[in-house]
Amino acid sequence: MNTHTPLTVKVWGERACFTRPEMKVERVSYEVMTPSAARGILEAIFWKPEFRWLIQEIHVLRPIEHISFLRNEVKSKASYRAAQSWINSPGAGFFVEDDRTQRHTLALRDVVYVIHADIELVGRGTDEHPAKYRDQFRRRVAKGQCFHRPYLGCREFSAHFCEPNHEEPPIAVSKRLGRMLFDLKYASDGSGEGIPIFFDAELDRGIMKVPQPLYRQTLPGGSP
Repeated sequence: MNTHTPLTVKVWGERACFTRPEMKVERVSYEVMTPSAARGILEAIFWKPEFRWLIQEIHVLRPIEHISFLRNEVKSKASYRAAQSWINSPGAGFFVEDDRTQRHTLALRDVVYVIHADIELVGRGTDEHPAKYRDQFRRRVAKGQCFHRPYLGCREFSAHFCEPNHEEPPIAVSKRLGRMLFDLKYASDGSGEGIPIFFDAELDRGIMKVPQPLYRQTLPGGSP
């Protein structure tokens, strides 16, 4: 594992939903951002195939508050086969009124986090020096640049980001958060199937530490 000073970025938004996978229909958020959601935010800001992100800590700067609401959703997933059949059948198509349903969401409100992370060189990137990518990330954060708009769990909950000023301390809350999704270990056969990896999350004076040995499990050939 790398021993550099962690890279940091402050992210915030009006709404967030880091959905618990055990909830099959209604969306219920974890109380704190998951490591995989934090990785997604960092990859939205800066990503290269020569490295991967290692989330070390997530600092919670605002009290944990929930908000519940109903949303109109559709029950079916988009299907290439169905779209092809609509082309070959005049008058056929997708009618949202026949597939609409209301689902409840228990989300978070007014969230602010500081993500502490580092990069690990992989593949052909192992011939490079990590400072090259670390500096590029810092410059992109300072300029507010991103490949696509980062979001807080769900794409409709967009996130703002900037350099942290280190003047806002984490909340003075310590508690067990229970089993939390760490990330997915994807199959090496290219099928896209992933095995979920969980860990026992804990908030210590507003800071959630991510067990670094778990990253070895997400590599090809790593034990589950």
